[in-house]
Amino acid sequence: MSGHMSPEEFRRHGRQVVDWIADYLAGIESHPVMSQVRPGDIRRALPPEAPEHGEPFEAVLSDLGRILLPGITHWQHPGFFAYFPSNASGPAVLGDLLSGGLGVQGMLWVTSPACTELETVVVDWLAGLLGLPEHFRTDRAGGGVIQDSASSACLVALLAALHRASGGRVASDGVTRRYTIYVSSQTHSSLERAARITGLGAAGVRVVDVDPRTLAMDPGHLRALLDRDEADGAVPALVCATVGTTSTTAVDPVPAIGAVCRERGIWLHVDAAYAGVAAICPELRWLNEGVAEYADSYSTNPHKWLLTNFDCTVLWTADRAPLLDALSVMPEFLRNPATATGSVVDYRDWQVPLGRRFRALKLWSVIRWYGAEGLRAHIRKGVALAQELASWISADPGFEVREPHPLGLVCFRPVWPGLAADEADRVTMRLLELLNAGGSMYMTHTRVGDRVVLRMAIGGVATERRHVEQAWERIRWEHAALSATLP
Repeated sequence: MSGHMSPEEFRRHGRQVVDWIADYLAGIESHPVMSQVRPGDIRRALPPEAPEHGEPFEAVLSDLGRILLPGITHWQHPGFFAYFPSNASGPAVLGDLLSGGLGVQGMLWVTSPACTELETVVVDWLAGLLGLPEHFRTDRAGGGVIQDSASSACLVALLAALHRASGGRVASDGVTRRYTIYVSSQTHSSLERAARITGLGAAGVRVVDVDPRTLAMDPGHLRALLDRDEADGAVPALVCATVGTTSTTAVDPVPAIGAVCRERGIWLHVDAAYAGVAAICPELRWLNEGVAEYADSYSTNPHKWLLTNFDCTVLWTADRAPLLDALSVMPEFLRNPATATGSVVDYRDWQVPLGRRFRALKLWSVIRWYGAEGLRAHIRKGVALAQELASWISADPGFEVREPHPLGLVCFRPVWPGLAADEADRVTMRLLELLNAGGSMYMTHTRVGDRVVLRMAIGGVATERRHVEQAWERIRWEHAALSATLP
């Protein structure tokens, strides 16, 4: 093969790709959920050097199925219960295809006005669907932007917080004072990484105690840490409250934390990466408590539970000025009349990279295909299945459910009578290995109070009640079989 792919060749191969994806999704249950390959298997199966001459696209598809597919862990499998859902619905995949076909680089309004303006509309739509405050709208003082992940959203929020806390000096002089940020033991590790990236280092991160029962941040201890740091000459820059922690979906008391931040002028970032999209359901709108009154920034991931394939995180800010002032740099080659008027949004100033993809297309496609009604139905289905699973576990004396579990994640622990805690944890991990090795399901674990617990996250596009029921029966069977081998 040589030369560029013609439109007719693209049409033919494009149909092959769409058919391949459709066949893959239709037959996904025939694959083991978790990849069974060993380290290095995929690399050894591929040529060590790039081809000198072009090859037919059919050869690419052939190797995709023959070499790469065995090395795929199937996140869209109905038996995928690990981590959190990473939905890839049909309209989202097609929206991504359109984005790739257009090949837009949307760093400035002028580089593709539709890319920017559709994004402003879609993030405002989503803010409305989630019941977020009006000042988060892009036609108000704040606004929203699509980031690649919650990690980037946290980093951008910290940069804006440092800019405000320093009166702009961090942008011009660097980190010349001791700034601190405040998280809990349940906060995502991306906050510590953001502290390292911005130059605060791990020494600038304070870990606030949590309630041992709910694992929610303790506002009283937060206040005590702030008092100590301020007395010691540090400048508190940001507090991160989490709505739906990665480990157990614990919810921090945003109103109480926000009141502390408001008293002291500290930036409050609310990380609702997993749970935030659930507020599309009115009965789950309690997840937003305190956000309108206190949050300086807020982020959630449609690419987890809202049927939009990775990557798609939305970050909103109550006031965009600190964000833009922290990140805006204007070299001559980017100057243009539209930007000079100040009347357009240039999303390059809302993120760390200069360049950006047309991510709004896939979120727009999802919202238009499903509508608010369809999106709510998907969230409610996941919640209902999780609650049913929790009821089954609670009724079985061989297991203990961890409360609360208001969303799509259920954490639980098998009971191993007569075993000490450390040995019980070791056997629990063995149970997890056996379950994942079977190929029909995939779960992960966490630790709560130094004890291992299993996590089962429900919310995949293809997951139905029968898959949850089959997984529970498999868990019970493996637990009974393993218990029979214990002394």
